[in-house]
Amino acid sequence: MNWLNRFLSGRAEIPMRPSQRERLAAWQEMESADLGRSHFETRYVVVNTEASGLNLEQDRLLAVAAVAVEERALAPRAAYLANLDPDPAEALLGLLEFAGRAPLVVFHGAFNRTHLERATAQYLGVEPQAHWLDLYWLLPSLQPELSAHPLRLGDWMARAGVDTFLRHHALGDAWAISLLFLKALARATTMGMGSPRDLMEAEHTFRQLRATF
Repeated sequence: MNWLNRFLSGRAEIPMRPSQRERLAAWQEMESADLGRSHFETRYVVVNTEASGLNLEQDRLLAVAAVAVEERALAPRAAYLANLDPDPAEALLGLLEFAGRAPLVVFHGAFNRTHLERATAQYLGVEPQAHWLDLYWLLPSLQPELSAHPLRLGDWMARAGVDTFLRHHALGDAWAISLLFLKALARATTMGMGSPRDLMEAEHTFRQLRATF
């Protein structure tokens, strides 16, 4: 049993409105994404968080954001942003509904994914059963000419020529991550990696190689 399961099993019933419970149940009944479909047929969702600091043990989640990537292109109107205050359950439920069961793309999952999983456990009482892709590891595996090693988001933006409307903001950084992801998709396609499963395997392979050094 991992830390999140222990956290969930030890909590009392999560206080939620009946309408929120109905929406959560509807999300839980959605079918999982088909990881074998092509990138063009897959809806990816880039998710990002904004926290009060960088310490996972002490700082709290302030806001969540997401940008949809559909048919290998950004969908500018398909974006989501919500502050956790004053209703964390509503903000997180809206994020789950926006994302559906799409593969989730993050940059530095050790930070963003952990914050999201803890918050959904705390305020919704669920663990998102999502397929995660972490560009922190995936980018250097696909674009070693820019860097063969993991870098900070700002460094990748500079090397790839990517900009955004607002840095260090949940949606602003999500937009930048989305642009980096589009570049990664284009490179992956030329390398014969045509599906979400291929990207997940590439990330896993790169992580294993890094662990041997």
